[in-house]
Amino acid sequence: METIFIEKNIKYTGKELSPHWIYKNFHLLGDSIAAFVGEVEVSLNEMVDIEDIINDEPIYSKKMLNFIIEQFDISLITMVYIQRLFISIIKDTIEEYGKKVERKGDDLFFDNRKLSVSIATKSINSCLIHTGLNIIKENAPIEASDLGELNIYDIKEFANRIMEKFKQETNSIKLATYKVRGVIE
Repeated sequence: METIFIEKNIKYTGKELSPHWIYKNFHLLGDSIAAFVGEVEVSLNEMVDIEDIINDEPIYSKKMLNFIIEQFDISLITMVYIQRLFISIIKDTIEEYGKKVERKGDDLFFDNRKLSVSIATKSINSCLIHTGLNIIKENAPIEASDLGELNIYDIKEFANRIMEKFKQETNSIKLATYKVRGVIE
């Protein structure tokens, strides 16, 4: 698992959730996670979540911490499990800052207001996750919270902590599969 924090601001439109986006733009080949900050504006045309399309709920945030994860040789259901693991890692990391957040599936809430967006999907040759955490909640289309309310101001350090924990966890999972002997009836 390769990791990168991208220093430049990138507007997330949904097009970034595509195979090899990390490799093509930042030269990390294979399983990887990239973090970056930027405005998020996903129109219904770029939406992956069909429920959001049906409910006419485009995504907008003036400023989010975004994560894109790409993994190969796995199924979509496995990627959804990985998404839930990733959200749990974010929750644990936030709580190290002294604030309690609630996880409901792949969403995080602070004070009953939504902090995150997340989606897992499958491409032709990989599976992908986008997760965004509000840095600025103003003008969000729903009741939202943001990282400032959680006393998280050093976004790069926070993102790197999350990515390192995720990297360690995914590497540990792979090692756990390598060390076991297969069984037969």
